[in-house]
Amino acid sequence: MLKNISFGVRRGEVAAVIGPSGSGKSTLLRCIAHLETVDSGSITVDGDTMVRDGAYAAPAVLRQVCLKVGLVFQNFNLFPHFSVLRNITEAQIHVLKRSRHEAESRAAELLAKMGLSEKGAAYPCQLSGGQQQRVSIARALALDPLVLFFDEPTSALDPELTAEILRVIRRLAAENMTMVIVTHEMAFAREVADRVLFMDGGIFIEEGASADVIDNPQSERVRMFLQNLSGEGP
Repeated sequence: MLKNISFGVRRGEVAAVIGPSGSGKSTLLRCIAHLETVDSGSITVDGDTMVRDGAYAAPAVLRQVCLKVGLVFQNFNLFPHFSVLRNITEAQIHVLKRSRHEAESRAAELLAKMGLSEKGAAYPCQLSGGQQQRVSIARALALDPLVLFFDEPTSALDPELTAEILRVIRRLAAENMTMVIVTHEMAFAREVADRVLFMDGGIFIEEGASADVIDNPQSERVRMFLQNLSGEGP
């Protein structure tokens, strides 16, 4: 459960959310992406208010807000019976009302960006985990979101495939894509994120510049978490 959270991200900023399992990190993203409902508080994305004091906006406004947010899941969530190309074009056609030609052109552009130009006809089961996650990133980007959320995008991957995904996210950061990344990859968070927020028990314990929080945490709770993560704890 989230409690008394105040959270904002500037356009072009990369924010990393860290903390122990069960601390509310994924719930935070899911609330903003309207995959969970809130019973109090307010959520505004780029000037459009999704919910104010627990009351949700009209469906047309909700749709507008949701289109501004893309979410990349930790377990890919690709449609197994769709080809890679169809996974990326389906929402473009049915949600954005793009023509099939426009949708396929955008999909081809994104697959090239992900290094997967030759995989359009493949099915998810024919791809490695890293390739599936790159397809899921392409699918999220295909709807042209203003902000992209990553919910532990490397947790289901081995170290070599993890490196593939982190390279993609680094490139997006270099392009000034606004991103919020839930991650346990501390070195990556320190390198890529402008700001790190530590969450525990549904609240933010500490936040600040990534190097400050990771290298010199002010909270004993954050210090213990980082020590345990690095294997240096008691």
